[in-house]
Amino acid sequence: MGIWRAATGLRNVCPMTYDLFIGDRTFSSWSLRGWLMLEKFGLPFRTHLVGLFDGTMADDMADLAPARLVPALRLPDGTVVGETMAIAETLHERHPDVAMWPADPAARATARWLSAEMASGFGALRVACPMQLSHVKEGFALPDDVAADLARIETLWAHARAFAGAGPWLFGAYSLADAFYAPVCARIVGYDLPVSDGARAYCQTTISDAAFQAWRAEGIKVTYDTVPYEMDLPTRPWPV
Repeated sequence: MGIWRAATGLRNVCPMTYDLFIGDRTFSSWSLRGWLMLEKFGLPFRTHLVGLFDGTMADDMADLAPARLVPALRLPDGTVVGETMAIAETLHERHPDVAMWPADPAARATARWLSAEMASGFGALRVACPMQLSHVKEGFALPDDVAADLARIETLWAHARAFAGAGPWLFGAYSLADAFYAPVCARIVGYDLPVSDGARAYCQTTISDAAFQAWRAEGIKVTYDTVPYEMDLPTRPWPV
């Protein structure tokens, strides 16, 4: 894996370097997914920060049109790819020698299914519990629709583990499915949501991973006059 250079966002720049456009690390769940796809599989890339909360987003992404959301990926030939499922499949096509999806066909199909369901679903969880990596919020009142999303997530994770064998990730070894579900783990941890011991252990594996910790460490360096997604709830420190 390449060297992360926090000051510039450069990793082993080479002629085949990708340009990844992301939002604020502490709050942009989709950006985290895109970044993990490159970071965890050792692909060379530069990171460009788009201002989600300072009014510069449109200008920052003007050269990427018609892409308008983060993350967006610019390929070495200048092609721009938006949407995380498209980014995932594009990287998989371009790097067939890198095990981004599980090798077993049944596990690979299942991993794609779970990732697609994540990309299109769990709206109640997303709205009620925006990703934030600053601290753990205590006393969150769990709405029924969020509880239903958590139950569905538990079902999918248990189904994935049937293919996993050895290894702590959803399908044993780390795959793109784990990148897709990393912000879900962050939400479960960040709002202290009720899940099974097995699901909590997977969340702990995710937030303890060196790549996730590097992402969070960069994010919490940024301060905000008005903190996004603030709630009137007591907090405790993020687990280290």
